[in-house]
Amino acid sequence: MMNSLTRGPFKPVLAVAFTFSAAFAVCAWGGVRLNSTASLPIGLYRVTAAADANLVEFCPPEPLARISVVRKYRTPGNCPDGDSPLLKPIVAKAGDVVVVSKLGLRIDGILLKNTAPRVRDSKGRPLAHYPFGTYRVSAGTVWVASSFNPLSFDSRYFGPISIATVRERLKPFLTL
Repeated sequence: MMNSLTRGPFKPVLAVAFTFSAAFAVCAWGGVRLNSTASLPIGLYRVTAAADANLVEFCPPEPLARISVVRKYRTPGNCPDGDSPLLKPIVAKAGDVVVVSKLGLRIDGILLKNTAPRVRDSKGRPLAHYPFGTYRVSAGTVWVASSFNPLSFDSRYFGPISIATVRERLKPFLTL
């Protein structure tokens, strides 16, 4: 006997929901991450142990983690704050010199495009940047930033992150 959920318009909806749930589970189990944000090219990224992998998955530090939740910069996920981890490129590592200015992040003298900190987010709310200045990256930390999208929420706002917060290193697998 068929119930109301297995006939009529609900059948295609259930099929789509099941397909997306299964695909998400397979990706997570198989070491693949889906990026649908504008911080990196949309696509699939594979988890790797390769030392040269410069993309990382991490949960942002407080207090900006809370701000990113309240302002809905991130979607629900499995970070301690209840939202999803961020995927960002490492732009500076131990020993590098980072200059934070109104022009953006300058790493060892090279200005990264699209990294100028904004004073307001996309909805017009005030957004504080990391203090302008020159920083030498300490051992055990990295700076992360997207030069792909000028609206990225990254080290231009929260500064360096501890390597201990890095959950995974990633490499592009299939991107647009």
